[in-house]
Amino acid sequence: MEYEAVIGLEVHSQLLTRSKMFCRCAALDYARAEPNTRVCPVCLGMPGVLPVINRRAVEYTIMTGLALNCEIARFSKFDRKNYMYPDLMKNYQISQYDLPLCRNGWLNIEVNGEVKRVGIIRVHLEEDTARLLHRTDPSGETYSLVDVNRSGVPLLEIVTAPDLRSPEEARAFLVKLRTILQYLGVSSGSMEEGSLRCDANVSVRPAGETKFGTKVEIKNMNSFRSVYRALAYEIERQVNLLKAGQQVVQETRGWLEDKGITVPQRTKEYAHDYRYFPEPDLPPLTPDPEWVESLRRQLPELPDARRDRFMAEYGLGRYDANLLTEEKALADFFEEAVRLTGTRPGLSRIPLPQRAKSLANWLLNETRGLMEATGRTLAETGLRPEHYVELIELLEDGTLSSRLAKQVFEEAFRTGKLPRQVVAEQGLVRITDADQLLGIIDRVIAENPAAVADYQKGKAQALTFLVGQVMKATRGKADPALTNRLLKERLEAGSG
Repeated sequence: MEYEAVIGLEVHSQLLTRSKMFCRCAALDYARAEPNTRVCPVCLGMPGVLPVINRRAVEYTIMTGLALNCEIARFSKFDRKNYMYPDLMKNYQISQYDLPLCRNGWLNIEVNGEVKRVGIIRVHLEEDTARLLHRTDPSGETYSLVDVNRSGVPLLEIVTAPDLRSPEEARAFLVKLRTILQYLGVSSGSMEEGSLRCDANVSVRPAGETKFGTKVEIKNMNSFRSVYRALAYEIERQVNLLKAGQQVVQETRGWLEDKGITVPQRTKEYAHDYRYFPEPDLPPLTPDPEWVESLRRQLPELPDARRDRFMAEYGLGRYDANLLTEEKALADFFEEAVRLTGTRPGLSRIPLPQRAKSLANWLLNETRGLMEATGRTLAETGLRPEHYVELIELLEDGTLSSRLAKQVFEEAFRTGKLPRQVVAEQGLVRITDADQLLGIIDRVIAENPAAVADYQKGKAQALTFLVGQVMKATRGKADPALTNRLLKERLEAGSG
């Protein structure tokens, strides 16, 4: 390539604390509350109020730093970041500047089978801003409303080193980071709901160059897909400017999802523009090393460790194990299903790797396909681990063929009914009675003389066609192996 991209991410994640960062207002589900009802003098920015640090938010920040292999500061402090904007009630944000809680970490990502280490410059704690809602009245005039419910919600910021080189790597990093936050239980990680937000700094430079190009910050990306598309567009835009002999301007640009382009918003601020100074109303943070170690011991099994255990314990391949552990809820669901198979007499005799692989296939192939087609999450489908265990039991005891099993699963997915109930209601039991099948086979042979003649001429695909006709006549209930054998016997007897 003539040029390479240099990408760094600034990721903001709201923390799942019950109260806000510096006051006792409720922080959970603030978006579902009536506007401006979860507020007090502190988060409204009234003169003379005093903030108080949310201990749980500090714990969650340290836990995140530990999970991202960061150094935890022995001394940290809060700072005032000064700027005037309609969603900032007091014209400054309480954040952290030069002494963050966590720094110098790293996170491994995997792209196209290759593992890459991405540096984490810092993880710090701050407060979220209010929310602006832009409206247009019937006459076409535009106006904005302010909802202060979000103001003061604890906000974690994770800043990466400029180690990412492509939109694919940026997306992989975000997915991995969200997974870790969900495993820790510190954030919902939902970009669509705004609890996880990402800004990207991107520049391009000639391949082989070591000096950084002029960076541009991109905002307003609300999904992993948006991040990927915005970076791809911006990289191409900057490359085209350089090829045309023009300069890239350092600025902040917004991503327009509907148009698929970035547009200028403002020139890029520098740190001195914010006039940082230590927050005078809050004491410094001096985390006790013993407290930090106690938090380290509380860390759950994280995604990479769980992936490795899935491979060792269940015999899964790396690809399947990665997909299953990408979301904690899915990994938990899978493990509960595996556990249940061990309690069923008809399944417990089957080797564990075989049971695990069968469950993984149903979850990662059939289920994901239907979820993508319907836009539903696993939780929204109503499916439970019992659905998968029953399905595998029906396959193992010969009640269902693989084709019938897919049909039963689609109905279970649509209605939430257990597979045995679907089978009973629709009579979807595999036909294994030879006499019953022979009557259907004789009818299919009589109705398809051309295919019979082709088979007798040695055309093997004719047999496949005839088997398909039997399956069609039985709505997929005919036993495939028995159907093949009986068809061959009838056809060979006829040719004799």
